[in-house]
Amino acid sequence: MTEEVELPMAEARQLATDACLGAGADAASARSLVDATLSAALLGPPTLGFPHLVDYLNAFIEGRINGHPEPRLTHALPSSIVSDADRGIAQLGFDLAVNDLVEAAQKNGIAIFTQTNSYTAGELGYYVRILASHDLVGLAVTNANAMVVSKPGDPAVYSTNPLAFGFPLGPDSPPMIIDQASSATAFVNVVRAAEEGQPIPESWAVDAEGNSTTDATKALSGALLPFGGRKGGNVALLVEMLSAGLSGGNWSLDVPDFRSGSTSPAVGLTVIAIRPGQPSDGRIQRAHDQSRRLAGYGVFVPGVTGIAHPMSIETLKIPKTVFDRVSAVASNKRVALA
Repeated sequence: MTEEVELPMAEARQLATDACLGAGADAASARSLVDATLSAALLGPPTLGFPHLVDYLNAFIEGRINGHPEPRLTHALPSSIVSDADRGIAQLGFDLAVNDLVEAAQKNGIAIFTQTNSYTAGELGYYVRILASHDLVGLAVTNANAMVVSKPGDPAVYSTNPLAFGFPLGPDSPPMIIDQASSATAFVNVVRAAEEGQPIPESWAVDAEGNSTTDATKALSGALLPFGGRKGGNVALLVEMLSAGLSGGNWSLDVPDFRSGSTSPAVGLTVIAIRPGQPSDGRIQRAHDQSRRLAGYGVFVPGVTGIAHPMSIETLKIPKTVFDRVSAVASNKRVALA
């Protein structure tokens, strides 16, 4: 079993903040990244919380992320916001635009945010979860460096190309959040399995020769498989066009490795916000009732089933190897202030 360190929430937030600042991030970037990290740790896949924060910290230190970006936002159309992230984190550009995005969606019924020139987007549930808190339906898509084959034996042409969908269910329920990769699994799951020396399912990946493998280390030098064969590949292509295609970001084939080198991945991110009718239409309550109805049939409702309210969570568990790395980077900030 993986050894873990348990921290009170306030200490976990401070640790993450100190680590971001210690890695070279400015205050605005640190605030956005810490919010997204805790959101993933509490409500999303745990691997996209503090374990993925390590990727960001390394990227700040090694130059893949601009620690002092100046995102440029333009309103191309009344319901369209375009962002150049200036090689910073994707979350900062979105956070700077979200109030305008919400206002445009509430006024016009639908609005779109597209962004290029950023580091990888992290947990996509973060973006649609924020929209759901404003009673907006959300769809978010992004890409990264090519690591997914369209079928075994082919070269890698797509990233994991995840998508997230959020639907608000009212004040008495967390929102429905569907957040999944178009690959058979998220890349961070393979990374973690390799670090822990654990096998992976045969359907997840191929090795460098294109053969199916259960060895996570061999999978890291090979490629991931799409879920559901060609259908999953089609979803990856759809996400590629909506993210890189609409934003002008790098195609996955052109994205440098987000875990090495000093070049920004400069990927695409697209977030669509939709107003679910007039308040008097009762669409949110209707969706809430339907989610309860489905749960009564034993259906797993993503974002709802088994989710505790964040305010009821007092501590956070972090893998010790991750805690040690984050703490080491955080010490850079503390030494600088001493």
